[in-house]
Amino acid sequence: MALKATTIEANGLSFTANLGTGSAGVGAGEPVLFLHGFPHTRHTWRAELLALDKLDYRVAAYDQRGYSPGARPAGIDAYRVEALVSDALAIADTLTPTGTDTSDARFHLVGHDWGGQLGWIIAALYPERIRSFSVISRPHPAAFVRALASDPDQAERSKHHRSFVRAEATAERLADNAAQLRAMLDGWGAGPRDTEVYLDTLGNHDALDAAINWYRAAGQSTPQPGDVPTVSVPTLYVWGTDDSSVGRFAAEATADYVKGPYRFVEVPGGRHCLTDQSPGVFTDLLLDHIRSNP
Repeated sequence: MALKATTIEANGLSFTANLGTGSAGVGAGEPVLFLHGFPHTRHTWRAELLALDKLDYRVAAYDQRGYSPGARPAGIDAYRVEALVSDALAIADTLTPTGTDTSDARFHLVGHDWGGQLGWIIAALYPERIRSFSVISRPHPAAFVRALASDPDQAERSKHHRSFVRAEATAERLADNAAQLRAMLDGWGAGPRDTEVYLDTLGNHDALDAAINWYRAAGQSTPQPGDVPTVSVPTLYVWGTDDSSVGRFAAEATADYVKGPYRFVEVPGGRHCLTDQSPGVFTDLLLDHIRSNP
């Protein structure tokens, strides 16, 4: 069973996406939307999409704003969190089966890294839309802020974020055949073949600059991370013990910001991007979580 590469029109933009074979049909299973992080693309969810598609879920993973050539508006302000959240909700609407009742507007949400940040915000602000939320690596935003203030180790892990706001950040990461991006992807678990797939999308100035605009726009976005409310929807949080981006303090503090059903899973030796490092590990956890929360 193969995925279908297509474009999805939403918010006046054209997003490059992978859909399951059942995602365009009436009467298929529950919708599942996947949000990637930086510097990844929809490719990071390949194993999960295939597994869920075989079970007739309506699955979609898309290259987010800035990553898709047809969804690359000019200006930093276009990459505020409000716009990114609006994109996700609009694309989720396209997965809703035609002619079914309004309960099918609800969907399962899955995120990693920046996509996990958006996922926490969507789950907190729009719980009526979410059947379940699953996230890799990224802690609840308020837990992350708390860790940055209280845990020197987390501040050290996150210091690269500050370097992204500089105008020269894009050129630096593309220099010497994208050496910095390649090192980042390698350290987080991507092999050479997957790295090339990611760089096919991000290995040019326009795409990478737009992706980095997410960081540049973060300080002007609403809500700010520390203001994200507690999450009430069923939540699965998967964190690798060797994640160089997120430390134990932030990971464990996330429990304080989930008041609904919550499962925290540690993966020994897991790095930042588990779907690249150990395909199938997160897939099984996700399938169990989604099946438990129809």
